[in-house]
Amino acid sequence: MKIHRVVFFGSAFSCQLESRFALTLALLFLLLAARPCRSQNSSGVAPPAQQNFALTDTAALSVVGGKAEPVEYLGRRAVRLTTEAKSDIFAYVNGSSIQDGVIEVDIAVKITTPPGVRMPGFTGLAFRTRPGGLQYDMFYLRPRNAQSDDQAMRNHSVQYVAKPDYDWYPLRRQWPWVYESWADLKPETWTHVKIEIHGRTAQLFLNGSNSPSLVVNGLKGEDLRGGVALWGYPGEESYFSNLQISHSNPLPIKNGAEPDGIWHAVFASDYGRFEGTMKLHRDGTKIAGTWSGAFGKELAVTGTWRDGYVELSFTGGWQEDATSTLVPVVARLAGWIDDDKAAGRMKVEGRADGQWSAIREKD
Repeated sequence: MKIHRVVFFGSAFSCQLESRFALTLALLFLLLAARPCRSQNSSGVAPPAQQNFALTDTAALSVVGGKAEPVEYLGRRAVRLTTEAKSDIFAYVNGSSIQDGVIEVDIAVKITTPPGVRMPGFTGLAFRTRPGGLQYDMFYLRPRNAQSDDQAMRNHSVQYVAKPDYDWYPLRRQWPWVYESWADLKPETWTHVKIEIHGRTAQLFLNGSNSPSLVVNGLKGEDLRGGVALWGYPGEESYFSNLQISHSNPLPIKNGAEPDGIWHAVFASDYGRFEGTMKLHRDGTKIAGTWSGAFGKELAVTGTWRDGYVELSFTGGWQEDATSTLVPVVARLAGWIDDDKAAGRMKVEGRADGQWSAIREKD
């Protein structure tokens, strides 16, 4: 027998072992000690514990625009939101916080407008919010729309918005059917809502389904982290129960990326694939530059920048085929820049719609 003295991070012990076995044991220990802890993020700090809010009383809520009260509804204790004002009601959940992770809650709505007055029911959950209701991303439900015999109204059953700049109206007009969808909903019934958030993407799941009812790529809110809030509307009673927030390791992204440089862009549309090169420069919140590739050469690009979020447009030409007449069209892009990558929505008005992505050329 040979005696091997093996040192582990400042501690030592001696063992009478065969040479090969001792070396194997030492290597195994070192490999296990070097493995990263999966429960920690890249900074080495474990994510926050799961947060649970039963919502059987209003102690955790800061309410703006209406009234919150504890009640029993459809067999369970819950919080009811109502408002007599013309504006909506916002109930911030004190102590809540989310960057990446999962939010789950049970929601119900009772419509109280007189018969004949159209009210779809507007009830939702805001996330990455600031207290006071001035900034947030949100999914909300319109249960009565889901039961409509008008297909266009049915398609307005679930909605994504980002207050204050991206409410339902500009999103619907600028990007039809992208930020809303149909879902099987009913008023005066508990609906289980689950929101999964990963970086700039959020998915809405309803009633335990494994398929999302709505997917948003490129959340438009200003903050990557914030609280959670309950949201209701005039002409109805909104009910909330069993709020749960589960945290996951956040994706390594941050706001504020610069647009300056040469970008190689791909537009994956419902009409086909298009490519081009953008040369961009920012001056304050304004962006100027050129696009060359599909739709034309050296086309003037204008747009805006907000903390890494960009909206761009240019006028070019569209041809159905090589022999057809060139038709002037306006192309619009919206999305986020993250380091040397960018992505978002793009459309050629009246012709094509889809997603774009781009990579910045290295100096």
